[in-house]
Amino acid sequence: MTSVKAKTGVTGLDDILGGGLTQGHVFLLEGNPGTGKTTIALQFLLSGAADGESGLYITLSETEHELRQSAQSHGLEINEQVELFELVPPESLLDAEQQQSLLYSSDLELGETTRLIFDRFERAKPQRVVIDSLSEIRLLAQSSLRYRRQILALKHYFARQGATVLLLDDLTSDPNDKTVHSVVHGVIHLEELAPDYGAERRRVRVVKYRGQAYRGGYHDFTIRTGGVVMFPRLRSNEHRTDFGRHPVSSGIAELDALLGGGIEQGSSTLLLGPAGTGKTIFTLQFAAATVKRGEKVSVFVFDEELGLLFNRMRGIGIDIEAMRESGMLHIEQVDAAELSPGEFAHRVREQLTQSHSKTVVIDSVNGYQAAMPQENSLILHMHELLQYLNRQGVNTFLTVAQHGLVGDMKSPLDLTYLSDSVILLRYFEAMGEVRRAVSVVKKRTGQHETTIREYDISPSGLSLGKPLSQFQGVLRGVPQLVGSQDGLLDIGGDADF
Repeated sequence: MTSVKAKTGVTGLDDILGGGLTQGHVFLLEGNPGTGKTTIALQFLLSGAADGESGLYITLSETEHELRQSAQSHGLEINEQVELFELVPPESLLDAEQQQSLLYSSDLELGETTRLIFDRFERAKPQRVVIDSLSEIRLLAQSSLRYRRQILALKHYFARQGATVLLLDDLTSDPNDKTVHSVVHGVIHLEELAPDYGAERRRVRVVKYRGQAYRGGYHDFTIRTGGVVMFPRLRSNEHRTDFGRHPVSSGIAELDALLGGGIEQGSSTLLLGPAGTGKTIFTLQFAAATVKRGEKVSVFVFDEELGLLFNRMRGIGIDIEAMRESGMLHIEQVDAAELSPGEFAHRVREQLTQSHSKTVVIDSVNGYQAAMPQENSLILHMHELLQYLNRQGVNTFLTVAQHGLVGDMKSPLDLTYLSDSVILLRYFEAMGEVRRAVSVVKKRTGQHETTIREYDISPSGLSLGKPLSQFQGVLRGVPQLVGSQDGLLDIGGDADF
């Protein structure tokens, strides 16, 4: 028998929960102040109101005015189906002259608080309830035993009424007290992390959900105008599609020859080399060839300002601005300091769904990593994203800038084992000039040339020469001539692109 689910109204959270909150049960939403509990609770009640369900928000910590202001700041309209009840202790309990000496005031306040909650529920008969927050009830209970009994009383009462209840806990009175965890039907835990640089990171984890499969682990989320948006952790094995695998051309015959006929549809390619070797140009050459075939492209740029990139590419005959205006190319400047890995993966997926792009460019992984130095699982995020794109039949191009210019090169992170093809770009010295060379060092999907070719970037575009068969040590940066100079390109004044 499938349980009926109450939608939370939070984008992504229902997916994480396997459909929503099971109706007629009590759930705990916990997290430190500022993690978004109140916003999620309001979205939960307003989602129910949109489906014709009445809601009751019982607040012991915030005033009704503060709640309405919070909702207004997100553009959320609290209608007549959602009642806000500001629970304050009776004046007699706050008056020292009227307090009874034979009973602790906390005993009176706890009993009176519970009675007021039940009375208001009996009057409103809501289908969804939020109680904010348990910290106040825990302080009134004073002991773990009384607190547990109080939560059990609330649970059994609401269970008889068939209401779906969300208890909020700000973890301020005792963050290590797990009393409620064993009582409620499910536990959702919110966290806020403060990196050394950049915006705060928020993430959610479902700690417990009885009788329901859910997405385990941490999932990134953000608070925007309009409410909380969550980004379920990407699992590539859920997104398999059927597509034909065939070679895809770069638009340059010599580069295709180096790649053994081009790259395979639905594969990932890593462009590896020091700064200035033209990694971005290689990726956008493939993007331009994709557009020429009538297929769409999505480009995510971390490092370079778009205006500069447009001018630079126009200087070598690739007008990506015109491609964008035609609707064939989507290009997005990504501010990774304000972005979590989960949100970035969500953006890529969302763009792919909208445009059905056949090529995705991520330039560069360095910028992505540098802006998130404290993200421990960045490689795993990239692994799932690449696997997802491959299974959608998308050609993915990533760039990684190596440290150094010539000689021994160091990579900030190793993505070579994740990529299906690896194109290596190098500077080398020959005949008193600094030149560039390209080689393919890995291709999973077939044979490729093992040669090294020189390439040139000029106003007429990207061009490759013949294999440098007369040189040794090109990849080390200082080759030795062991034959004639055949294979070197005749480069006039090499412009800086």
